[in-house]
Amino acid sequence: MRIAVVNDDAVAVEVLRRAVAGAPDHTLAWIARDGAEAVRRCAQDPPDVVLMDLLMPVMDGVEAIRQIMSATPCAILVVTGDVSRNTSKVFAALGAGAVDVVATPTLAADSGEASTKALMNKIKLVGQVGLPRFVPPRLSTKMDGPPVAGLIVIGASAGGPPAVAHVLRDLAADLQAAVLVVQHVDAEFVDSMADWFDSQASFSVQVAQEGTRPLAGHVYVSAGDLHLVLRANGTLGYEREPATALYRPSADVLFESVANNWRGAVIGVVLSGMGRDGAIGLGKLRVAGARTIAQDEKTSAVYGMPRAAAEANAATDVLALERIGPFLNQSMRLAERSSGSQAAITPPVNATTR
Repeated sequence: MRIAVVNDDAVAVEVLRRAVAGAPDHTLAWIARDGAEAVRRCAQDPPDVVLMDLLMPVMDGVEAIRQIMSATPCAILVVTGDVSRNTSKVFAALGAGAVDVVATPTLAADSGEASTKALMNKIKLVGQVGLPRFVPPRLSTKMDGPPVAGLIVIGASAGGPPAVAHVLRDLAADLQAAVLVVQHVDAEFVDSMADWFDSQASFSVQVAQEGTRPLAGHVYVSAGDLHLVLRANGTLGYEREPATALYRPSADVLFESVANNWRGAVIGVVLSGMGRDGAIGLGKLRVAGARTIAQDEKTSAVYGMPRAAAEANAATDVLALERIGPFLNQSMRLAERSSGSQAAITPPVNATTR
């Protein structure tokens, strides 16, 4: 792959240059020192992947990503020196069309090798994605939440935030449904991620709180390091068990709790992510009578979780990302006009069913 580096820090540029040079399958396409130069270079000589810093003179990384994705789209990986201190810009960059984010590798002997490996793994994943399917956010009006006619539960991991945002943007503002989201992300990013989702969605987005009863027109994002569950009394809560789960929060745990405790219309969705989390829980939702969706390979940033769900026959429908929101809207509309039972959810026209 031809890889471009956009960074104004000489040390960071050298670290990234060495990382790219050390991989036999990669070549350095060019180096830009600010976002404006990157926009011009992408137009003149589009690379396979852009390693984009966020804090630069002339034009920052977020604006550069917006302009590149508008004029000459390509796969962009945010590579920044301190992810935890730039969370608002990180999620703004993901919202502008970047595929993923990783910390800039260091030259330190004790951490440099591991950080370089993390970067190269991200580049490999981004390269497998190719051009992200990006839709600019729309302006919207938030709604107060009436009682819920249906529930949408979403699980995602690597490459998931832009996919989740895409689905949330596509939901009709007056849909009588609540959305529960498990996104694998470090606990320190959860609040910022919820704020970013809120800026993208017609629904109101918040981090789920213990004892909250889901309301229509609201999205509830799981806090970090705990499993989000739906309790038998219809409220949201958190559990530490199973402590052995590879991910906490786990989509499997949430999906299973919904399968056991929700009696209305429900649709389960597994989006881009590494690993197999969500496949078992999605299968339990399907057995309980729910529609279940796995994002397709072509539009998944990382086709791990959706593949596992599809191969386990847990997904009733395998859909491209841009079709998931319309599917949810039409399915939930049918549920609203009926008794609200799971059986009322039928596939929209031209859905790819399994």
